[in-house]
Amino acid sequence: METQAYVPVPPGVGIEENFLSLDDILLSQENLPCRTESSFPRLGFLEKSSEAPDIPEGTKMEMPLWLAKGLYERKRRVLSVELPKVYREGWRTVFGADPNVVDLHKMGPYYYGLGSQLLHFDSPENMEIAQAVLNTFIGRFRRTMDSSQNAFNEDTSGLVERLDCLEKALKNFNRNENYLSRVQ
Repeated sequence: METQAYVPVPPGVGIEENFLSLDDILLSQENLPCRTESSFPRLGFLEKSSEAPDIPEGTKMEMPLWLAKGLYERKRRVLSVELPKVYREGWRTVFGADPNVVDLHKMGPYYYGLGSQLLHFDSPENMEIAQAVLNTFIGRFRRTMDSSQNAFNEDTSGLVERLDCLEKALKNFNRNENYLSRVQ
């Protein structure tokens, strides 16, 4: 009987996270641009560009997703989260034109996951972000599945290195399914 040291746990879907998933843990470390809406006394050591003992109101800084979600409250404005550049209008236009030309892994290996997590924060652009993430996935899905179908016949490493982690998981899953159907 063979046992594995690690059994893969699938990531959470949408706004929900699975804290046993390595992908979700890595996603939660993605940095978000933020602005403090109130002062943070005795936390100046967190802001590396300042020697002050406090973080004053209006300070722009980057913090990991897990911390931004923990500090963010809709009623008590402690922190406001700004959109990362890949989710702003200019990039949404690029994704709308042809999502296949963008190297999602270079832009951030968790494009879909972080996009869905951004919906947790109040933003007037949430609907546009959700639509852009969905349309990007739909636009890239066919190419990802086609390459996984033909993975045995051609070198797809150039395509794979440009994929988001979710797309890589789908590609590998589909390739394994195709292999099993050929063997049986």
